[in-house]
Amino acid sequence: MAAPPALTLFLVKGRNMKFAGLFLVFFGLLICQALADTSEHDFIVREKHYTRLCLTKKILTVNGKFPGETIYARKGDTVIVRVHNKAKYNVTIHWHGLSQPRDPWSDGPEYITQCPIQPGANFTYRLFFSEEEGTIWWHAHSSWDRATVHGAIVVHPRKGTVYPYRKPYKEIPIILGEWWKADVREIIAESIQTGAGANISDAFTINGQPGDLYPCSNQSTFTLKVKHRKTYLLRVINAAITTELFFAIAGHRLTVVGTDASYTKPYTVDFIMITPGQTYDLLVKADSSAGGRYYIAARSYSSTVGIPFDNTTTTAVLEYSDSANAPAFPFLPDYKNTTAAAQFVAGVRSLATEAHPVDVPQTIDERILITVSVNLLSCEPGRNCSGPNGDRLSASLNNLSFVTPTTDVLEAYYKNTSGVFGTGFPDQPPLFFNFTGENLPGFLLFPKEATEVRVVEYNTSLEIVFQGTNLLARENHPMHLHGNSFYVVGRGFGNFDKDKDPLNYNLVDPAYKNTVGVARSGWAAIRFRAQNPGVWFMHCHLDQHMVWGMNTVFIVKNGNGPKESILPPPPDMPPC
Repeated sequence: MAAPPALTLFLVKGRNMKFAGLFLVFFGLLICQALADTSEHDFIVREKHYTRLCLTKKILTVNGKFPGETIYARKGDTVIVRVHNKAKYNVTIHWHGLSQPRDPWSDGPEYITQCPIQPGANFTYRLFFSEEEGTIWWHAHSSWDRATVHGAIVVHPRKGTVYPYRKPYKEIPIILGEWWKADVREIIAESIQTGAGANISDAFTINGQPGDLYPCSNQSTFTLKVKHRKTYLLRVINAAITTELFFAIAGHRLTVVGTDASYTKPYTVDFIMITPGQTYDLLVKADSSAGGRYYIAARSYSSTVGIPFDNTTTTAVLEYSDSANAPAFPFLPDYKNTTAAAQFVAGVRSLATEAHPVDVPQTIDERILITVSVNLLSCEPGRNCSGPNGDRLSASLNNLSFVTPTTDVLEAYYKNTSGVFGTGFPDQPPLFFNFTGENLPGFLLFPKEATEVRVVEYNTSLEIVFQGTNLLARENHPMHLHGNSFYVVGRGFGNFDKDKDPLNYNLVDPAYKNTVGVARSGWAAIRFRAQNPGVWFMHCHLDQHMVWGMNTVFIVKNGNGPKESILPPPPDMPPC
């Protein structure tokens, strides 16, 4: 958009250039505001009967839908969501991948940034789409409610701008999930009571449907009808509670063009591996000359050994309009194929163009090394526990197992209330050893329980290295940071070497993510600038691990002035 003639003349004459620059910035902000919209939604949380796998049960839903409705927005928009809790349980909603600049009050994790919305109560979330462009999602952040309380968020380019690729013929959210025949709240409650792992799921789902390979399911299998030579954008979300997934479409290649609401260099593959919490935008061209029907399929990537997992396969159907044949089945890697998973992840790179630049911190102010472990806690006297050796399963970061408080951390921090949390989360583990070796220090199996957070000065350039350990279970861990996306600058297997491994970092076009998979017996390094003041949860997105304590909180302090400070709380914050 051209500058007004008066402004152009003013600039050409070169008078008071400092004022002119400020005027241009102000004028640009006015344009952005003029191109932004505000929309409103009402989310009614209530139970509804759903039938899957030949059985009917009550599940928690939003507006009676499973999955829930898709929210559409443009970059720069504001969305207001009024949540009305008509269920008999406490609930919160998290807007996964939305940075929520300066407004942690609307982020959603239970007892971290808010107390839950109690039955019969309401709360209004304010969502500002500042940097996101692509696919993110929303889900419950209380108990295991996100098993059925979740939906897609589609963030289109700002008005007046376009995709960095040719506009697809259609866009379709593809939400991958898990289904249990039993009540998921009862499953996690039993796990907490016994100290054992939760029962594995009975099925996976694509857009809420298990697909043809499960009983009582083929009549409702999700079907994507396509036209010859048209290109479709699939917005794939892994909403599963406990499982990373391989995903593919028979007879069609997938071109990755975005992940976690950030564009990527086009990257064509036969399959993807997607962890819980992550999203991928995939272009699929309907280029089969024969037409026909093709299975869209997903199944587990399970990196653990000797631990049960759901080995079933969910399917949907990609169907040409002139077809009636039995669907062809795609190639999916073996459940344990860590090499395939790692090779896919290694190919994802940020787009890094003038229109979509990267801003990777080239130097850092602080490096934090965090060991990520599955652990044990001693069984209390008089209690029967079903974990290994009669103890309880737990999890930790730097040998601290996070204890969720009963008053939310954000309110305590904002009001300077003592006794809710400590600020002693360490920048390294208590002991250095061969983290991925075979002979590990047995005493580290039992972590310290505490509510410890990390306080960070505003504008600090942070590097966090997540180091997997083999303490109790060698496993991938999808680590999610609220309020921030980050650059995944390095990955590897074995133990991180602080002198050698940074020499091989990608500081040019690394993937920009909000959820990073820490490889089985390996490590991942991320970088970001702490420019979003607030209280931000960081946790494993395998919900069992989060319940066990694989969490901490980053508190980013205010900077200078109101534009670098936490917004005040809204008047309707739920009480504890």
